Amino acid sequence: MKHRAKAATRHVPVPPPLVRLLDYHVKEYPPGSNGKLFVPRRGPGGRYVPTAGQPIPNNTYGKAWRDARAKELTPAQQRSPLARRPYDLRHAAVSLWLNAGVPAAQVAEWAGHCVHVLMRVYAKCVYGKRKRLAAA
Repeated sequence: MKHRAKAATRHVPVPPPLVRLLDYHVKEYPPGSNGKLFVPRRGPGGRYVPTAGQPIPNNTYGKAWRDARAKELTPAQQRSPLARRPYDLRHAAVSLWLNAGVPAAQVAEWAGHCVHVLMRVYAKCVYGKRKRLAAA
């Protein structure tokens, strides 16, 4: 996390389907010795080696992401910027929370922002609320 102590954490809601996937992953692939959930498990020549919890190399991470996009997105979506980088999912989550009506202070806490930064970056992503707000 930016601008935080190395051991700092924050709690973020996770939808039940993702919880089920993560539970399955932990059963199939126990965390590394440092507690990380996603660690390399292959060594030279592709053979399995127990991991010391080293970070996943960028080329491995990028290839997995490109493969997932190719599998799940249409050709037109693949040519678009949609989820081009894993980091784009963070922006999607924040935008969805704001548009679902989650209070800005709560979204800011989950995202690790102050409300000022959150609204400066994401205010343009909030849409379709004008009629509801006017009625209030």
